[in-house]
Amino acid sequence: MQTRKLGRTDLNVSALCLGTMTWGEQNTQAEAFEQIALAKGHGINFIDTAEMYPVPPRPETYAATERIIGNWFTANRDRDDWILASKVAGPGNGISHIRDGQLKHNRQHIVAALDASLERLQTDRIDLYQLHWPERSTNFFGKLGYQHLPNDLFTPLEETLEVLDEQVRAGKIRHIGLSNETPWGTMKFLQLAEARGWPRAVSIQNPYNLLNRSFEVGLAEVAIREQCGLLAYSPLAFGMLSGKYEDGARPENARLTLFSRFARYSNPQTVAACSRYVQVAREHGLDPAQMALAFVTRQPFVTSNIIGATTLAQLQSNLDSQALNLSDELLAAIEAIHQAQPNPAP
Repeated sequence: MQTRKLGRTDLNVSALCLGTMTWGEQNTQAEAFEQIALAKGHGINFIDTAEMYPVPPRPETYAATERIIGNWFTANRDRDDWILASKVAGPGNGISHIRDGQLKHNRQHIVAALDASLERLQTDRIDLYQLHWPERSTNFFGKLGYQHLPNDLFTPLEETLEVLDEQVRAGKIRHIGLSNETPWGTMKFLQLAEARGWPRAVSIQNPYNLLNRSFEVGLAEVAIREQCGLLAYSPLAFGMLSGKYEDGARPENARLTLFSRFARYSNPQTVAACSRYVQVAREHGLDPAQMALAFVTRQPFVTSNIIGATTLAQLQSNLDSQALNLSDELLAAIEAIHQAQPNPAP
């Protein structure tokens, strides 16, 4: 398994990161343990979770994912083998069960979230602690067309960084990261950190896949020049790029079959573009999911590609994508589809 430097730190993370958001909802603890063992056996040393997981978030399953990971650490005594990433939630609909829904990136909520995550994860530190999404109103989760709200009240970024700095100094966090951020937000966090001597973001976890390459427009340059690389999530666009949903199919127990709320990758233009990518993969004798993952992993601004699965067979296939080299001819075909239908599911 190839490893890459995490920002400007001394940590080397695997090019594939084990995603966990199905654990506690679509996957049992026993199944999650099997996934962890398989991933570790293939050289993965990077695991990503969040206080909000599993997804979709529900009061009944809140924080089950972190508990499962903590139980693994305790049972296997291998915490030091892993680079552990988690996230603090921000304000949003459907998560009123998290700290009464009044979520801010201020001292009260960051400290409360961090301490609770540490307890569930049964560890004394989190290697990468990320702001799951901005507190302010801006473009994320597929929102286009920035609309400025002059009276938007959000925690000053200075306060957020100061609190995170305190947690780093206390030894509870090693490094900080961003998620679902914009170019302005990323650069502002970096600017403040360098000016005040606060922790510098080492990564940004945003969506990136063949159907959503919007990261390339403004953030790719930031990621490379500022050494704040992308942790790419949804590299298979909720499984759409695997081909299993072709011709309107809805396989039993598949995510889009179970949860109608996930409509981000289901609009007509996305379905049409997806079919073209699946067809190109098959024309070149490749598994569509492996091609889509290999495309993400090879990008120079990507630090790690977050893969997730609900079965061991899916996970094994995703792991095998690491060895796949995409030909120039195939890359040209991918670019032709992208130019004809750019970012149909931002």
